[in-house]
Amino acid sequence: MYVAILFLSGFIVFKSLQSLFSHPVMKYQLMSLNHLLVLITVYMTIILGFGLMYTSLLLMDIHVLEKDGLVIGHQHFFHVIDDAMYFSSMTMLSVGYGDLTPMGFGRWLSILEALIGYLLPAAFVLNSVIDRNPPSKRL
Repeated sequence: MYVAILFLSGFIVFKSLQSLFSHPVMKYQLMSLNHLLVLITVYMTIILGFGLMYTSLLLMDIHVLEKDGLVIGHQHFFHVIDDAMYFSSMTMLSVGYGDLTPMGFGRWLSILEALIGYLLPAAFVLNSVIDRNPPSKRL
């Protein structure tokens, strides 16, 4: 039963994404696959970049993240990078869950990352609209 629910939810997600590329009523594409791939690539690059910044600072013993009130940094390397990448993705894509919180210089980094995360969709939509509608010729 759980497998059926998993496949059904995957099918629903697939159909939702498919509707971005072609709508049954409209004769044109709502979004190109290239635009989606560019958006995913940009998001992943920014998340990876900020995650590596957090990781580097933590490994240099600069306390930028805390977890449940405890400073992150005196853990195994893979735990540090796991926490840093998780925090970076939660900051970029949402308001976070609250299990990891920035501290010190990490607050400024997370503000910058969140600002980029909020502005990126607007820039993407504007870029898509500008690409789709070429300027009309004036007589």
